[in-house]
Amino acid sequence: MAENIAKFKSGDLLLVIDVQKDFCPGGALAIAGGDEVVPVLNTWLATARDKGVPRYLSRDWHPKHHPSFEESGGKWPPHCIQDTDGARFHADLEVPLDAVIVTKGTRFDQDQNSAFDQTGLADWLHQQKIKRIFVGGLALDVCVLATVLDGQNAGFDMQLIASATRPVNAVDGRSAIEKMRRAGAGILEA
Repeated sequence: MAENIAKFKSGDLLLVIDVQKDFCPGGALAIAGGDEVVPVLNTWLATARDKGVPRYLSRDWHPKHHPSFEESGGKWPPHCIQDTDGARFHADLEVPLDAVIVTKGTRFDQDQNSAFDQTGLADWLHQQKIKRIFVGGLALDVCVLATVLDGQNAGFDMQLIASATRPVNAVDGRSAIEKMRRAGAGILEA
């Protein structure tokens, strides 16, 4: 891992996806091992800080009756509801004071799995001359996958930090990695 981190350069960005309490053990939509990504991401966040690389964190920030919830016809239990404890970042995640927080999943009529979905993020990062984005977080086969694919489609060189993500389930996780690879994203295995 340290070898990949050392390759940070100008034009890079670190993007941490949805490391929120509801996606970690004990949360409303817990991902097995979700909390295991926290120390890995903390190392990446600290190194990015030391190298002057921007750090962005996305978060699900759903209204109470979001369309992704089972009660509204969606596939998920209620999770990451605005201003609730479950929507907070994991307590051990070292969220930088100067990090940019990208809020998604706020619409009442549709879900937004990707940090690029109607957030203005792609345009902003192109203006900032960002070329390569390192991504980790939760969940590999849902929001991380959508973000990586949208980032590739928006012209960024997307790099998945495989040790810094966990899937909802293993089969979909393997499929997600293959989809990202086919789309041209880099998969950092170390």
